[in-house]
This record gives sequence, C-alpha cells and structure tokens, in this order.
Amino acid sequence: MVVTGRLAVAAVLAALFVTLVLPSWPGVLLATLALAALIGVDLLLLGSPGALELSREPLTTVRTGRSIEVELAVLNGGTRPARGTLWDDWPPSAHARHRTHALNLPPNTRIRLRTELAPDYHGDRVAGPVTLRLLGPLGMAGRQVRRQVPARLRALPPFRSERLLASKVKQLQQLEGRNTTTIRGQGTEFDSFREYVAGDDVRTIDWRATARANDVLVRTWRPERNRHVVMLLDTGRVSAGRVGNGTRLDAAIEATLLLGGLAASGGDSVDLLAYDRRLRTEVRGIGGKRLQLKLMHALAGLTPELADTDYRGMLRATLQRARRRSLVVWFTHLDAATLQEGLLPVLPVLAERHRVLVVSVTDPDVAAATAHRSGSGDLYAAAAAENVIADHAVARETLRRLGVRVIAAAPDRLPEALADEYLELKRTGAL
Repeated sequence: MVVTGRLAVAAVLAALFVTLVLPSWPGVLLATLALAALIGVDLLLLGSPGALELSREPLTTVRTGRSIEVELAVLNGGTRPARGTLWDDWPPSAHARHRTHALNLPPNTRIRLRTELAPDYHGDRVAGPVTLRLLGPLGMAGRQVRRQVPARLRALPPFRSERLLASKVKQLQQLEGRNTTTIRGQGTEFDSFREYVAGDDVRTIDWRATARANDVLVRTWRPERNRHVVMLLDTGRVSAGRVGNGTRLDAAIEATLLLGGLAASGGDSVDLLAYDRRLRTEVRGIGGKRLQLKLMHALAGLTPELADTDYRGMLRATLQRARRRSLVVWFTHLDAATLQEGLLPVLPVLAERHRVLVVSVTDPDVAAATAHRSGSGDLYAAAAAENVIADHAVARETLRRLGVRVIAAAPDRLPEALADEYLELKRTGAL
C-alpha cells in the first residue's frame, strides 16, 4: 500500500480537530477511524493492477544520434477506472524523456503512452520494469506494483557517410557503362564489340569477329561483377583507442558500411567478420539492398574487447569462409607491435590466396601536434608525433613490399578514401 500527500494533509487536519475541538481519547479514536475510513474507501474502490494489460513492440531501431518514440499500450480490462501514475524505466544511456505518465483509464479502454529515447552510442538497451501506482477515487491511498514488459531499443551505427553512397554508386555505374555516358572500364569481363577508331590498342582487335564483319572490331571490357569481398574487423585491444570523437572501431564501422553498400551495388557478394579472441559477429550470404540493413544490425552491438587479438585465429576463420580468390579488407591498426607480432606472421599466407587491403585510421591530433613547436612541451609532443608518423610510414612500406595495399586516413576521410580505392580496383580490373 502507498499513501499520498492528501492523506498527510488529512492527518494534519485530524490532529488540529483533536487539539482544538475534542482534546480527548475519544477525539483521537474518532480522528483515527475517519482516516482509516478514507483509506478503506480508496482501497475498496481501487482499480485492480492485475486488470491492466501492458504491451509494446519487442524491438525498436533508431540511428545513433537521433530520437524516437516508443509506445506502451495500456488496456484496462477491469470493471473499475484505473487512476494513478506510470513510470517507463529505461537505462540512462537511452536518455529517456517524458517517461512519467498520468493514468485515468475507464474500464475497457486502451491508451498508448509514448516515451522519447535518444541514444548517443550504438548498441542495445533493454527496457526496465514498468512501475504502476494506482490510487483510489479520493487520492488518499493506493497500491504500487512493477511489471516486466520486455522490450529492446537497438541503436544502429550513425552512418554519416551515407551521403557519399549515391555519388560513389554513380561513379561505379559509369565504370560499368550503365549510364548514358558510356565509359568503358578496364576490367577482365567481356562487354561488347565496337568499331576500331584511331588510338585504340591493336591488341584489343578481335580478328575472328572482324572476319565476319565489314569493319575492324575491337573488344571492350567492363569491371567484373559477382566478385567476393570479405571485410575483417579487428575488435581487439587496438580498436579501443580514441581517435577524434570516437574509437578506431567506430571509424572502421563507418567505412565498413559505405564499402558494403557500394560493393553490393556493384554486384559483388560481401561477407563481414568481426574477430578478436573469438568470432564476435558475422554476416554471410546477404546481397543487394538487404545487405546494408543486415550490416547495421550486426554492427550495432559491437564494442572493442580489451584483449590482444588472435591473428592466427582470424586467419583461419577467413580462409574457411573465403574459398575462392577474394578482396580481403582488413581493418586494424598499424603500430609497430601490431605489425610485427600480429600482421606479418599471417599476411603472407593471406596475400598468397587473396588480394589484401589493410585499412587503418590515423589520429588527426598526431598530425596536428607536428605543427605546434612554440614551447619545450610542444617540441616533445611534436617529436613523439613525428616518431609515430615515421613508424606508420615504415609499416606501410613493409606491407607494400608484400603486395598488400594500405589505406590510412583520418576518421572523417577514411570511408571516402576506402570507397575510392575500391572504385580504382574496379576500374583497373584488379579485383
């Protein structure tokens, strides 16, 4: 049972009555009986908490940084009105607003209560219990119960680089000759014949087709479709480093979403593996327009694991899933320890079977530190920054000699740089 401020006010008035009007034990008994009668009337005419049916959608999705309203349906299946207050509990990271609702629900009536949620980081939030406080018609006393109504809010990655996807897809379509402006790619998949013009490479002349025609015909090519792209996300300790406004993993997720959408538009099949000491999440066998949403859901709950990555385990998982020659895009960090102890022992095996592209996010603060040398403290910071930049340059050169391409850029530039590299591989037929 719960009591309200009204009962406290009534108790004060009863005490004044006893003190001023009837200062005796019969007066005390009379005031007590009156208060008990008020409480009894409220409890007797109280709506039944068990008659209230609560329901809502089990899963709600929203982009990180945006807000959404989740609905809670309340049905009064009893014979008495339900009056009181309802609290919809969510974790603090959901940033719930307007989660306290007043109830005044007649019998056999349904209402929908809305709570606004605005998560600022991707991942799942599980709803807490719904607290119901029902009061009687006098507002003196009531009952309070908690009900579990399972629900989950999934905050998808923000995907700020989505604005670039349309322009990159258009460039890809131009490479494939599917636009009104026919720009032939230099891939290895045969497209069509056309008449020879001055300046064409004579090696493209098809002599058999020429013999059957009245003109000299040359072969044209287009970038290959139905290629296989495998994206590897290193979710180990190195992915937890802060870069810009997020972690290295956040920047990798942003680039992953753009590359996945672009590759799916180009007709390629895309797989995703997130790995540290074990396989954290995986997307396989999804293509076309469904891929983007599938990637978002798979990456939504992904967070860095504060443990060293098992690179040999990651290699085995990749080779088990990539049976044919593929483009393997490996998101990791290029510090000296990661290169020597993690990448170099496994990259030669991977590069022998697949085309490998290593993607690393650089820290813009490190580049900025090299320009500030006004004091002794700045000089030490600039020297340390120059040392980091030199180590990364050595790492990139080492990987280049192994035949591995490297993309290294700041978080805001990384998605576009990776998309441009993919388009270049398509244009040159290097996939």
